[in-house]
Amino acid sequence: MKILDRVSTLLRQKGKEVYSVPSDASVYSAIELMAEKQVGALLVVDENRLAGIISERDYARKVILMSRSSKDTFVREIMTASPITVGCDTSVDEAMRIMTTHRVRHLPVIDSEGHITGVLSIGDLVNWIITSQDETISQLEHYISGDMCA
Repeated sequence: MKILDRVSTLLRQKGKEVYSVPSDASVYSAIELMAEKQVGALLVVDENRLAGIISERDYARKVILMSRSSKDTFVREIMTASPITVGCDTSVDEAMRIMTTHRVRHLPVIDSEGHITGVLSIGDLVNWIITSQDETISQLEHYISGDMCA
């Protein structure tokens, strides 16, 4: 487990389950699904293609703060269209850099044919990096103590 590992490796361990809604769904149904699945964002998929992403942040800023009704507002009205994506061969380090630079918390992962293969959250990347650092520290401690068998 290293920060130079590919996001495809992280997805294999995490799981590739993707939760999505169509753009013509109500925001209420999207928020309901987020709560049910305990996720902070959903991909917006129309005709098996990524059309956008909707997050709790979108809901807070574009529905609640604008005094709109979540039952009368469609996902397409508040989603982020054409979201930033990464490929399966992107390194965990580069994915983290992209999230930080663009101030996003979720990254859809797209394969070479344009199919959705998973979604990474900032939490997924942070956990991967922490685990990677813990493994490196452990290996260095064993090296320093002369315990080469561990």
